[in-house]
Amino acid sequence: MEVHPSERRHGFDDELVERLADEAEQGYDVDEIIARRGRRGRPPLGSAASTVESVRLDPELKDRLTRRAQADGVPVSEVIREALRHHLEAS
Repeated sequence: MEVHPSERRHGFDDELVERLADEAEQGYDVDEIIARRGRRGRPPLGSAASTVESVRLDPELKDRLTRRAQADGVPVSEVIREALRHHLEAS
């Protein structure tokens, strides 16, 4: 039997559907699924839950921030955290 291109692209074919149906008919161990799932959400940044702070940036500063993050290959938020740490340690 030929597999439709959309089924092939998404990895579904009759064999996979049959295997998943057989697995479902056998039933699932809910405790095993929960244990396998792991933790949800973002990983912690420090020893406790993080907070979100809002600041206003003028367009030039935002542009410099964005370019720095791109040059370093990190998110903008990481550049902000590092700059804040550096500023607080220097004072």
